[in-house]
Amino acid sequence: MVSKRLGNMRRRAAAAVEMAVVTPLLLTMVFGIIEFGWMFTVKNTMLNAVREGARVGALQGSTYSDIQTRIDQFLTPLSLNGSVNYTIVEATEDDPIVSVSLSVPQAQVSIVGNYFNWLLTGDITATASMRKEGI
Repeated sequence: MVSKRLGNMRRRAAAAVEMAVVTPLLLTMVFGIIEFGWMFTVKNTMLNAVREGARVGALQGSTYSDIQTRIDQFLTPLSLNGSVNYTIVEATEDDPIVSVSLSVPQAQVSIVGNYFNWLLTGDITATASMRKEGI
């Protein structure tokens, strides 16, 4: 009877040790999946924003502020407005191409903070170009 109880206690202790070893690895994997999904969402939103900004910039009569307003409409839902660097090259008579670029440091949009800091060394960038109408 005593040996049966001792065996049950050893099994429970072994399960607790296994859980203590596996839990950090499991949490790292879950946070990694969440972080990757978030970075993918940010990249996709930025791509849509630059496409729309370039599309607005390609229209006759559009201004720099029209382009920036359209980009901000896409970035607002993710609260990216203040952290994104804009580069907008407007069309001229010599070069009828409107080019819009956005970039944001990965570490600035990370949702898990410094947990994956060693991976977050680059920038997330998006660029789109379109020919201006009527030039």
